[in-house]
Amino acid sequence: MPKATKKITTIPATLTRFTAMPITEQKKRRVAGYARVSTDHDDQFTSYEAQIDYYTNYIKSRDDWEFVDVYTDAGITGTSTKHREGFKRMVADALAGKIDLIVTKSVSRFARNTVDSLTTIRQLKESGIECYFEKENIWTFDGKGELLLTIMSSLAQEESRSISENCTWGQRKRFADGKVTVPFNRFLGYDRGPDGNLVVNREQAAIVQRIFAMFLQGMTYNGIAQQLTADGILSPGGKPKWNTSAVKSILSNEKYKGCALLQKTYTVDYLTKKKKVNEGEIPQYYVEYNHEPIIDPDTFEMVQREMEKRGKGRKYHSGIHALAKLVWALTRHYSALCE
Repeated sequence: MPKATKKITTIPATLTRFTAMPITEQKKRRVAGYARVSTDHDDQFTSYEAQIDYYTNYIKSRDDWEFVDVYTDAGITGTSTKHREGFKRMVADALAGKIDLIVTKSVSRFARNTVDSLTTIRQLKESGIECYFEKENIWTFDGKGELLLTIMSSLAQEESRSISENCTWGQRKRFADGKVTVPFNRFLGYDRGPDGNLVVNREQAAIVQRIFAMFLQGMTYNGIAQQLTADGILSPGGKPKWNTSAVKSILSNEKYKGCALLQKTYTVDYLTKKKKVNEGEIPQYYVEYNHEPIIDPDTFEMVQREMEKRGKGRKYHSGIHALAKLVWALTRHYSALCE
């Protein structure tokens, strides 16, 4: 019996590989844009608004696309998706079946963290959602898309590392030069002067003096916090309720005696932005006589000794007997600040 000739019949695909939609079905893709600027400075506001306007018009101009939304994050770093609410909302909407395609300016706008970028892209891809990076012309459903994306994401992450190192170097150079700055919007007692240095805020200085006086009179951290809250005095962060950590922070901050210890903490990882207390890993700089004190040095040092005593668990009784003269002198010496 003659051997039959092998016959192969091709059965053409009828569904799109990633979307599972019929190939012959003409359906508009639901498209969203993503815009992000990494700082909230005024000089980037125009760029932010321009991105939104551009992608809104760009998506709507395509007959085969259906505009969904432009998701945005302003003043947010691209090294992590943790605090990027617009980004997270976009991904959630896509996974919920509301988006078919995400369009963004570049890989670095999407994420500068290689792991974050690839993890999100793969998650979206598995759910049939494609991403298009306009600058690099990368489509994630393309066969070579992930390879190109890995390379570009790595370059974006390396750029972030370089920028972080440059910023760190500049900051440490300022520290080495003795340039002192604080978060003025949540630092009690001082305002930013014309030269950027600390200038006493007389009204707030009176509150700082009161905290030191109450402590030397024998009040506990919690007692001071409760009293300030009851008196309607806002905390350094502008909140109506004080806590013990805010009181301790003020009592132990050397800036109130006119000095400044610089580089108390440092950033461990530029990707996570995790900070660590500097225990000798990097240099610190102690600047004396930098600005006008609110608390005289002798009183400040006495408070530090008393805090250390209390930290060892020793009972503390009212300081009226031993410290009454000191408190009286402190109040009298700085009463001018309240006038």
